[in-house]
Amino acid sequence: MRISSNRMIGRYTAQLETSYEKQAKLMEQSDGSNLHRPSDDSIRYSKLIRYQNRNTENLQYQDNVTSAVSWMKMGDAAMVNMTDIYTTLKEKTVDAANETNGEDDLRAIAKEFKAKLYEIVSLGNTQQGDRYLFAGQSDTTQPFVVSVEEKDRGLPKTLDDPQTAYFTDPNPTTSSYLSKGVDASGTLKQMLTMKGSDGETYLLNTMTGYIYTEDFVMNGYKNKIASGQSYVTAGDEVGILPDWDPTQTAVQAKVSDHFLGTGEIIDDAASSPNAGKNYNPAIGANSNGSTITDSDGNPITLAFETISQHIVSYQGDARYISMVKLNGVVDQTADTVNATGQDLNGSDIFDDANSGNQTTIMSNGKVCYVSSGTAMINSMFAVCKKLEAADNRWMSSDGITIADVSHSTVNTAQTTTAARHNVYNSVATMLDKQNEIITGDINDVSGTDVGLLAIKLMEAQTIYNMSLSVGSRILPPSLADYL
Repeated sequence: MRISSNRMIGRYTAQLETSYEKQAKLMEQSDGSNLHRPSDDSIRYSKLIRYQNRNTENLQYQDNVTSAVSWMKMGDAAMVNMTDIYTTLKEKTVDAANETNGEDDLRAIAKEFKAKLYEIVSLGNTQQGDRYLFAGQSDTTQPFVVSVEEKDRGLPKTLDDPQTAYFTDPNPTTSSYLSKGVDASGTLKQMLTMKGSDGETYLLNTMTGYIYTEDFVMNGYKNKIASGQSYVTAGDEVGILPDWDPTQTAVQAKVSDHFLGTGEIIDDAASSPNAGKNYNPAIGANSNGSTITDSDGNPITLAFETISQHIVSYQGDARYISMVKLNGVVDQTADTVNATGQDLNGSDIFDDANSGNQTTIMSNGKVCYVSSGTAMINSMFAVCKKLEAADNRWMSSDGITIADVSHSTVNTAQTTTAARHNVYNSVATMLDKQNEIITGDINDVSGTDVGLLAIKLMEAQTIYNMSLSVGSRILPPSLADYL
């Protein structure tokens, strides 16, 4: 009888514990989830883990998009202001090109012009928190710095569209490209201005080394077009610079031999990082016999013409900041959220692809060449300096072209950023919808039916209480009671 009683007690206790365990599991589901461990339902639990991972990933992308949109809003606002300022400067440049303006009028315009340029530099140094928006990945470094003192910068001749078309061979070959054409890689199409010992101004095509008179580039080429010549040919030039002579076996000289990427002419002082290079060299007869001579056959000495102006340097880099918004390989064109100095300022004759002044970076495993990051703003400071000098003739040609291209360059950068901004906004909407779907999947696979849970809990509690009541009556408390 004692063995039967123990067996009865054991079985009763086990059943009571099973009932209590079932009740405890039901109570556990009161937190809203019916899956707390793989043993609850291995198949549904594996789905739950997959959905939770997708949810974590989605939340991270949403955070990335939020940060990216905030970054692009700030950058877009700064570039919109830049575009507005450049629009004003374009109008001022057109006004200044009017021959009815006197010297005092032009100098008054120059004062406002300079103030606007410093405002553009300030916008270029816009920050979000402690990060500079236009410094590339070097976003803790102030990107744009204006020199305190004025420095000698090369004076390019900026070509307008008809001039560019004439001095560019439409069907270049290896040989014709060396003898014809103007550099088409920069934002501005330019030649270098040189002053001759005869007092005349000459223009150097840095792509070929050919030298033309200023009058030919300004007006003479029109007569060639009128006679049926569509683009520059041999014989239009008045000479060739020795260092640029493409027929020589030595390495062809570059703009970088004489100018920095900002356009500042190289100083050969011992303290200069470019020590040993000639400062504004006087260039005469060509070593292969070609010379630039005056009407009497005397060699003409040439020297680069410069303009004294403030120089803006770029301390950032050309690397983009990506904030990934979707699965897959990072796409720099789609995931980029910033614009760099190179985007805002393009390139000119001093830092284009053929200047020798471009630096190299690695991008997606490829070597990329980048410009100085200040071409347009430095060109606009040159425009300001010409305004101060009341050079109405220069303003009506070069000034208008530079102002127009500078405006177009910033406007393009702003438009590109605005387009990416719209993409991120669309992705943000999509991610919100995906989050709703994922949350629904999680609820479907693990959510608790509260009404059904309440009924099951009541049933389990009733059964448990009844078990306790029955057990207290039928089980012998002890051996003594039985005897």
